[in-house]
Amino acid sequence: MNIYISNLDTNLKDNDLKNLFAPHGDVIAAEIVIDSFTDQSRGFGFVEMPDAEAAQKAIETLNNTELHNRVISVKEAKPKENHKGSYRVGNGVIKEYRFRKN
Repeated sequence: MNIYISNLDTNLKDNDLKNLFAPHGDVIAAEIVIDSFTDQSRGFGFVEMPDAEAAQKAIETLNNTELHNRVISVKEAKPKENHKGSYRVGNGVIKEYRFRKN
């Protein structure tokens, strides 16, 4: 089960998140999302646990608890959606601008 954690302190690292969930069961992955421009934490992250029952108990136990002077929100992550942009990117020849004057 994939778990979403928000309102995290910007100084937390992936390993801190893993250690937070480890007492509740096996943790496959723990990742804090980093802003690609500033290389700073965006204040949220994801934890993946293989056992859905253990993950649900971890959510119930850790939701609305205090971590580094912040009350964190813990819930099941929504499935990732693939968004299609309005611009075609890659895989094909770019057609000429059709309103171009000759």
